Amino acid sequence: MDRLASMAAFVKAVELGTFAAAAAALDLSGPMVGKHVRFLEERLGVRLINRTTRRQSLTDFGRAYYERCRTILAEAEAADALAADQLSQPCGKLRVTMPVLFGRRCVTPILLTLAQKYPALELDISFSDRLVDLAEDGYDLAIRTGDLDNKAGMIARRIARQRMIVCASPSYVEMNGPPQQIEDLGKHNAIIYRRSGRIRPWIFPRKHGAPVGITPANRLRLDDLDAIADAAVSGMGLAWLPYWLIRERIRAGTLVPLLVDQPSFPYDCHALWLQTPHLPLKVPLAVDALAAALPKRMM
Repeated sequence: MDRLASMAAFVKAVELGTFAAAAAALDLSGPMVGKHVRFLEERLGVRLINRTTRRQSLTDFGRAYYERCRTILAEAEAADALAADQLSQPCGKLRVTMPVLFGRRCVTPILLTLAQKYPALELDISFSDRLVDLAEDGYDLAIRTGDLDNKAGMIARRIARQRMIVCASPSYVEMNGPPQQIEDLGKHNAIIYRRSGRIRPWIFPRKHGAPVGITPANRLRLDDLDAIADAAVSGMGLAWLPYWLIRERIRAGTLVPLLVDQPSFPYDCHALWLQTPHLPLKVPLAVDALAAALPKRMM
């Protein structure tokens, strides 16, 4: 059996916890993953994984061997990437994770254009608002909006800024009057974005000092920005949304921008990838394409 393939099966089985999960990720059968692990154990003359009918656990040697295998596989991929770079054409699978709505509306069209330009490039895109571990989950690139909590071991590049706008339906404004300044928001009902149990405050820049965060009185809390926009159109209250999302609603007159004299808060959008000495050409090419095209979609 191929030793690198067996190492890859072993590493995936350790990271995903079961042979079945590793088999699904590698498009193999469960018994084949077991054969790869047994091949390594027989070759080394030592057990790597303690297996029972209900669980598996690494031996002490297996834990050390796993770390070495990860390094070897990363170097092998880097060597392959060098060959791909010599072709000056991106090729192979590009795995990208991105927020659901922002990714579908803004990011994916740019990546599809890139794939049309380079026929050897494959796209594997995951839409999820969950923060993932690039190394553990096997992604080449992550798209994030807002603050970056942890960048250890990663490179981050800002690729766009989305302008946040306070808005409401014409009927709501006619009934309640528009807020004239930030302090007036406390007199209004709002539709608030909440994700993972956390309510996100509305942030406004100040000419002097740090931005101020405000959470207006709210009766509706949703974890989908498009649903918030729809609720605002129906007159349920004020909303604080990215301009790219509500642009067509503003043009159609179903939403009106408010506090237009107040500077809007720019939410940063970043591309993140793992820090590695040999980055495959497909990753920087995708990042450059996003940095060039995304700002135009934010306007």
